[in-house]
Amino acid sequence: MNGFVKFVLKNKLAVWLMTIILACAGVYSGLNMKSESIPDISVPIISVATVYPGATPEQVEEDISTPYEKAVANLEGVKTVQSTSYSNMSNIQVEFDYSTDMKEARQNIKEALEKVELPETAESPTIDRLSLNAFPVVALSVSSTDQDITELTKTAEDYLQPKMEQLDGVSSVSLSGQQVKKVELEFDDKKLAANGLTEDSVKQFIQAMDTTAPLGMFEFKDSEQSVVVDGKMTTLKKLKNLEIPVQQSAASTQAGAAQAASQGQAQQAAGAEVQAAAAAAQAEAAKPSTVKLKDIAKMELVGEVESVSRTNGKDAIAVQVVKAQDANTVDVVQEVKDAAKAFEKENPDVKIDVTLDQGDPIEKSVNTMLEKALFGALAAVVIIMLFLRNIRSTIISIISIPLSLLIAVIFLKEMDITLNMMTLGAMTVAIGRVIDDSIVVVENIYRRLYSKDEKLSGRALIRSATLEMFRPILASTIVTVAVFLPIGLVGGMVGELFLPFALTMGFALFASLLVAITVVPVLAHSLFKKELYKEPAERAHKKEEHGKMARGYKRALKWILDHKWVTSIGAIALLVGSLFLAPLVGFSFLPDDEQKMAYVTYTPEPGQTRDQVIKDIDKAEKIIKDAPDVETIQTSIGGSNPMMGGGGNGGLVYIIYDPDTENFADKKTALVKKIQAIDVPGEWKEQNFTGSSNSELSYSVHGNTIEDMRPVIKDMEAVMKKNNDLKDVKSSLSEEYDEKTLVVNQKRANELGLTTGQIAMAINPNVQATTLTTIKEDGKTIDVQLKTAATSPDTFEKVLAEKITTPTGEKVKLSEVVDVKKDKTQTEITRSGGKYYATVTATVTDKDITGVGSVVQKEIDKIDVPNGVTIDAGGVTEDIASTFSQLGLAIAAAIAIVYFVLVVTFGEGLAPFSILFSLPFTVIGALVALWIAGETISVSSLIGVLMLVGIVVTNAIVLVDRIIHMEHDGLSLREAILEAGATRLRPILMTAIATIAALVPLAIGGEGAGLISKGMGITVIGGLISSTVLTLIVVPLVYELLSKLLKKDRAHENKDI
Repeated sequence: MNGFVKFVLKNKLAVWLMTIILACAGVYSGLNMKSESIPDISVPIISVATVYPGATPEQVEEDISTPYEKAVANLEGVKTVQSTSYSNMSNIQVEFDYSTDMKEARQNIKEALEKVELPETAESPTIDRLSLNAFPVVALSVSSTDQDITELTKTAEDYLQPKMEQLDGVSSVSLSGQQVKKVELEFDDKKLAANGLTEDSVKQFIQAMDTTAPLGMFEFKDSEQSVVVDGKMTTLKKLKNLEIPVQQSAASTQAGAAQAASQGQAQQAAGAEVQAAAAAAQAEAAKPSTVKLKDIAKMELVGEVESVSRTNGKDAIAVQVVKAQDANTVDVVQEVKDAAKAFEKENPDVKIDVTLDQGDPIEKSVNTMLEKALFGALAAVVIIMLFLRNIRSTIISIISIPLSLLIAVIFLKEMDITLNMMTLGAMTVAIGRVIDDSIVVVENIYRRLYSKDEKLSGRALIRSATLEMFRPILASTIVTVAVFLPIGLVGGMVGELFLPFALTMGFALFASLLVAITVVPVLAHSLFKKELYKEPAERAHKKEEHGKMARGYKRALKWILDHKWVTSIGAIALLVGSLFLAPLVGFSFLPDDEQKMAYVTYTPEPGQTRDQVIKDIDKAEKIIKDAPDVETIQTSIGGSNPMMGGGGNGGLVYIIYDPDTENFADKKTALVKKIQAIDVPGEWKEQNFTGSSNSELSYSVHGNTIEDMRPVIKDMEAVMKKNNDLKDVKSSLSEEYDEKTLVVNQKRANELGLTTGQIAMAINPNVQATTLTTIKEDGKTIDVQLKTAATSPDTFEKVLAEKITTPTGEKVKLSEVVDVKKDKTQTEITRSGGKYYATVTATVTDKDITGVGSVVQKEIDKIDVPNGVTIDAGGVTEDIASTFSQLGLAIAAAIAIVYFVLVVTFGEGLAPFSILFSLPFTVIGALVALWIAGETISVSSLIGVLMLVGIVVTNAIVLVDRIIHMEHDGLSLREAILEAGATRLRPILMTAIATIAALVPLAIGGEGAGLISKGMGITVIGGLISSTVLTLIVVPLVYELLSKLLKKDRAHENKDI
């Protein structure tokens, strides 16, 4: 290392050039990094959705969900399998371990499901991997004052959608609420019969004719050409004029011949003519005659709105934009908003509202964190200036802040890590730490430069002062980086979230070490050149080696070392006493990042029609419009989103408030209660679609039958509703509704020539429309669908009164061929791990989530549970237990790594052991600070504790290293401790207070901080205050005590060891 520092000081220009290159590369990397709110987390969940038209939840469960569950349950890496069976649809969620290769997992699921035999009417499953990139980053609502829904659909589909799809970084653009065109074809039964045709024969003919068949390459005399047979009908006119062959029946042929023969007998004069007439009739009958499709069927081009979309009560078309995986969210959102504004200018009668903007909160969060980092850096600079009282020393010290962070940014960009809350938070927190190495080196150079005992001058002095501090700063850097290695032990979402944080800290710290042994000595050599090259006797020496504070500390330390037991008991009493604050502080998972939005869903009563649902939602929209601070109301009705409930007729309303709304939580709760009080048949529920369960208490109930689970769930809801610290208590167990089973009377059905399938098809209103073919209009493909005669009756009595046509043409009432069996069925059925499953959830209003959870758990334990039914804690309580235990292991592993590094550094076990005694005392300040600030012990505060392990050990290393150095120089144990304490007091206090100052902006302003919340800042500040004070007391005390007990004599040991 001596040679390296010597090389650096001899090649100052090379060092400056490298510094400028790294700084420019860092700025370039920072400007080109992608901005996101949180790191890109790979969610190890695969979703399997299967449509089963007309099936009840029980049928879906029996025919699809259960066979699929069994097929995937034992695949490699599968953690849990959960299924939900709705009317007409099955949804399977397969969760894998975080280490699983998800591409391979998806392929395995696909292969396993292909072996399952599905019912004939069920569609092929859709297998999708759950990805954060699959969700829209921006949503628009397109409405118009002049255009009706038909014109607005044309505007959105033909002009706006293509414009959005052409933008850089856009993966897909989807519309909802638009009018969908289709051709409805309805056969005329009488005309079919008159032409000797059946519905099936015509359908088969249309599908056989309407096709394109490539025949491949034909080799002709002079060339090779591709030949294609094309019978595709491209327009509605061509379809209407399609000629359908009609073959006259044998009966009509015979009748024609007989008629001709009878006429011939009457005339008796033209036998030959009779024979000719008969032959002509037969020949004509043999020729195939045709009838046009429009003569036997009615065809009509219609427009239908499959799902209703409204903004502030007006019909609108919703536009969702999904970004490409490698695109920058902020850039894509801005491009879309700019394109929307430009489109509005080009089309004055069109209004476009932004209903979802994922870019805005990211920008605000990034700007907030950058502001905190800047203020933190300025605060640290002020502190250093106050301590050093020398502008040149301050400049040298603070150079490490921007340079270390810029070098870290280069590495982050190369690893394709985004600029997010975790990386920015790590940089904010690192400001106080990256400056430590430079402060320690500069302070040592400055102290020795003006020391009356200093014999060296020039480059030799700089080199010696830098090398003297190299071991402690190297050890402290390795220790701090090693502290974050165990974050790899924390699996799952939390591990993936905090890994970029750990990497950023590691890169910044290694960069600060590099700066401290290269740029700092070079800069010190340049700025102190005048003093450096004076003879030691000519330099202006300080009159006093130590200031008033150092002398006062020296006296206090002497008293402490003389009264070891009193000091030890007092420190331990403080530590134990602080632990009693833990229950008062409370526990939570992750801090909530509140957005001014409310989501409510409407689940209609089984049997409600689309028109009835729209009327019910109209009532809610009127109440929401009158609510204060509401800016936008976006309504979606219908569609295939199962979260809406109601078998495709459900509604989702999300309400966007003014960003400056005060008392938002109270106003939102009051509005939701008003909506839920509306007199409607269905049910209104507030939903949380953000995926955040930071304040949710959840219990899972498993059972062999739903009937066994129902009373247990009711008891649990009653217990949770009694607790004043809980709100929004609800269960996922769906309500029952009446089911009528029509049991076919086999004897009567056989007499009439009817089968069960024919009866079902005749009365089923849920039959999916058959798409016969497609045509083109305005360049778009339009389905031609066979219109079914079956309609949804108003009452069950009307169902029984429906008439069925038998093969002989006789019409009979349904009630004549079936018997009715009454039963109950569920609106949806959920299974997990092969058992029926339901959740009971509630929102915790108190900050101490675990405290509330333990109270509720005691009451739930008293509930009488039938055999086969189990209750498990889930939601945030389970997350806390799992994550906290993993973080506890990480902290223990960090301490073990720290001790190992220190043993290697100091070449002994005693000195590192005394350094570790500073760690427990971080708890005192951390708990007191959290208690005063009203924060809880959370994942963020535990990450703060991990940081403290590194920072606190750094201060202790600097102190102990100086003590050992003094002992090697021949001082006695007591003298070495007192001298080292007085010498190292200033750099220890300077680094600690600079770190605290850098974290103050984070601690006092929680907004926009997200996961790097003020809880982390408060934990580090509180822990640093207590541990710094006690490090200066406990570490020297323990060091002297252990040295005397083990009779260490470092004065006669090799000081290089």
